[in-house]
Amino acid sequence: MKIDRLIGILSVLLQKDKTTAPELAERFEVSKRTINRDIEALNNAGIPISTTQGNGGGISIMDGYRIDRTILTSKDMQMILAGLRSLDSVSGSSYYSQLMEKIKAGSSSFISGRDSILIDLSSWYRDTLAPKIEKIESAIENRHLVSFKYYGPSSEGERTAEPYYLVFRWSSWYLWAWCRDREDYRLFKLNRMEGVEKKKEEFIGRNAPIPDLSNEKVFPGGVNVKALFSPEWKWRLVEEFGHDSFQEMEDGRLLFSSSYMDKESLVTWLLTFGSKVEVLEPQEIRSLIIRNAEETLALYQNDSVSDT
Repeated sequence: MKIDRLIGILSVLLQKDKTTAPELAERFEVSKRTINRDIEALNNAGIPISTTQGNGGGISIMDGYRIDRTILTSKDMQMILAGLRSLDSVSGSSYYSQLMEKIKAGSSSFISGRDSILIDLSSWYRDTLAPKIEKIESAIENRHLVSFKYYGPSSEGERTAEPYYLVFRWSSWYLWAWCRDREDYRLFKLNRMEGVEKKKEEFIGRNAPIPDLSNEKVFPGGVNVKALFSPEWKWRLVEEFGHDSFQEMEDGRLLFSSSYMDKESLVTWLLTFGSKVEVLEPQEIRSLIIRNAEETLALYQNDSVSDT
């Protein structure tokens, strides 16, 4: 990705007094023209980079404006590398690991000590997720449309979209895009997207807003719930909602009180606890749990009848 390459070029310029476009092109495996565009982008971002032609010329940060190398401490560089390593965990190629090696090359005095932060953004679906991310990354950078089949809670169908951002949130990956079928911005969950293709057709970029990923915006109309849990499930409540989400009762049960994104998801979540949870309120959720239990019981009773 371009932003990764820009970080790499800036790192080289911080570590060396001067370099050349051919050296950078070979190091980052791109053309000299691409390096020249990158240098222009860094200049536009307010980093004064000087280029001189001829024998002894090269690319450097302008005299009098050189950034103090201590602006990026060893800890800062470790954080950058941790971020790149996390992207490598979902990458379908060795691009990020190669970029890390390029940044670390010649920086033994700058990067020291053991890695103290390890981030893995992959999931159980890495084998199918990585190719999607790779195609979408390329489509975003080159302004190409993407097409895919999307499986939503209420419908499924083919979509064509203008991709703008890949988002990691709520332990999952999403695509923020302008959906040409719905004529509005949409947040698509990558695990619900099948047959992702980068189309040849390009699009003119919109002034796409940064997605508002607050729970209130993405999951409006949350449901307040109160329930009693068996103490054996304390670890899940702590993990998913925090220790302040419940009170321990005299009989050992846990009085849970919180809000959930929507009633359908809430019912699904509660059912994972089986008979180890009793919903106190709201009554609507109690009724849905009872109906679901009755339908499940009827299903298994019918199986028993058919077997005899």
